[in-house]
Amino acid sequence: MTARRALGATSCVVWRWTSCTPNASAQARAALRCALDQLGFDGEVISDAVLAVSEFVTNATQHAVGPYEMRLRRTAAEVICEVEDHDPRIPEIPTFPATAPCAPAEENRGGGLEALCTLLSEHGRGLHIVHELSKGAWGFQSQKKTKTAWFALPGVVAPD
Repeated sequence: MTARRALGATSCVVWRWTSCTPNASAQARAALRCALDQLGFDGEVISDAVLAVSEFVTNATQHAVGPYEMRLRRTAAEVICEVEDHDPRIPEIPTFPATAPCAPAEENRGGGLEALCTLLSEHGRGLHIVHELSKGAWGFQSQKKTKTAWFALPGVVAPD
């Protein structure tokens, strides 16, 4: 995780929702995909951003109070996506193991359906996924009454 942020860049609200919004993650993915497409991004950049924002939206909806807001910030060097909720507490950041975030535990390899169900039911991999997709360029910022989770897709130059 890095503390790097483009504080001077203008942000644009992409989508707002509440705890009563059905399928919040799916709607956030669609809104972000549309916004990035309109800005001229394509392929892997959109796919990575959509997956990462889905993790933040799910975490916000499950662990914090709303209303919620997803913002998009673009600079000449990177795309930054922010998800804001109304819980200023920063979650505990897990340690990131050297293995891939979705690798099964060695003792569960070859374990059949039971091991597969165990792997698929595990929680806590979302920040690992965001970490991998953003190459470590993500974090949290706490204000008095809100918290913002953000990630950047480094090395991606925003189209004109």
